[in-house]
Amino acid sequence: MALDFSSQSRRAPFTDRGLDLYETPDVAVKALLRVERLPYVIWEPAAGRGAIVRVLRDYGHAVIASDIHDYGELDFVGNFLSETKSPAGVEAIVSNPPFRWAEQFVAHALEIAPLVIMLLRLAFLESERRCGILEGRGLSRVHVFRKRLPMMHRDQWAGRKANSGMAFAWFCWDRDHHGSTVINRISWER
Repeated sequence: MALDFSSQSRRAPFTDRGLDLYETPDVAVKALLRVERLPYVIWEPAAGRGAIVRVLRDYGHAVIASDIHDYGELDFVGNFLSETKSPAGVEAIVSNPPFRWAEQFVAHALEIAPLVIMLLRLAFLESERRCGILEGRGLSRVHVFRKRLPMMHRDQWAGRKANSGMAFAWFCWDRDHHGSTVINRISWER
């Protein structure tokens, strides 16, 4: 019996993943907008080809788009982890960070923005080493998708398309939040 691993949460080797560009499905961003009131000026520091940026702008937000690599349509090119402050006027950072740097992205974003919202694997909650960013740092809400998101294939993927084998959630940190984290189940389908 042959096993089909297309829906399993196996990772490609770093050499194949390049800069970890996995475009966010627009339905994931629209689902976020149904459950969170986002401020007007937002920074997307891992904008890639602009998947999150386009949806937020379509909904009336002023979005500053940056990335470590120039995929086009960016406001500036730079390494987010080297930035010492948010661009002027930024009230929130919203991103789908590179998987391999997710923990560092969250920790850095928490230092330079009052509101941080990241699309992360649900398993991000499991790690003991992440206690410093998951506990006592304002993690106010985790919006867990009821159904797996459409697959986020890596940039230039030419293989078979499949459903996602990973559970994702929007993690929301608010600098002014003190207390328990609310877990909320959401749908990306209308």
